[in-house]
Amino acid sequence: MDISLMITLFLMGVIGSFISGMLGIGGAIINFPLLLYIPVMLGVGHFSAHEVSGITAIQVFFATIGGVLAYRKGGYLNKTLIVYMGISILVGSFIGGFGSTHMPERGINIVYGILALIAVIMMFIPKRRIDNLPSEQVKFNKWIAALLSFIVGIGAGIVGAGGAFLLVPIMLVVLKIPTRMTIATSLAITLISSIGAVSGKIATGQVPILPSLIMVVASLIASPIGANAGKRVNTKVLQVIMGILILATAVKTWIGIL
Repeated sequence: MDISLMITLFLMGVIGSFISGMLGIGGAIINFPLLLYIPVMLGVGHFSAHEVSGITAIQVFFATIGGVLAYRKGGYLNKTLIVYMGISILVGSFIGGFGSTHMPERGINIVYGILALIAVIMMFIPKRRIDNLPSEQVKFNKWIAALLSFIVGIGAGIVGAGGAFLLVPIMLVVLKIPTRMTIATSLAITLISSIGAVSGKIATGQVPILPSLIMVVASLIASPIGANAGKRVNTKVLQVIMGILILATAVKTWIGIL
């Protein structure tokens, strides 16, 4: 592998993992389009959609480990949410990850574009302010949470994502979970989800080893730093940043598809 491509991958991994740690997402919403377009634009390399989804799956797994470790002592992890949504999304992501090998590259890109578009719409739906609600007063429908996370898992498994870019708006808008609890808990659920996606990608030979290792190293360095930064940023600002990022990547993806 060319040294310029290695440097490019590392820098993309650092940027994507810092942002993902800060926003409580695994990083696929950022790294999927970065890996697909930036190496080509810079003339340093090219990855197919199958390879990008494999690299992203590995990166998400390690990025979420760093984020969860940074949040574990803050009291923001909702164990009930993690159990119900985590088990459902794990099953769904394995199905999506394993089944994606039978999809053409355009199909994977379209799935990503649809997921990103749905996430954009949900991020900009007005939300009831519940950020100051004590953790013991947080209530939600467990079965709706499980069903939605299973559906998200299938789509996320296809593109090598943990699904947090959809879990976050679902938890904020549908389940009415406070923002910081959403960010911390979504990282834990995404970690579980990425196990299914990674298993499916590895089993079907969609993971380039060296590029994945470079992204992993970048993730382990940058994700905890981003998570610690996210604790000090206003929750409204975090939501706006998340919405802008998802909108930008959705527009870029659909331009490429159309």
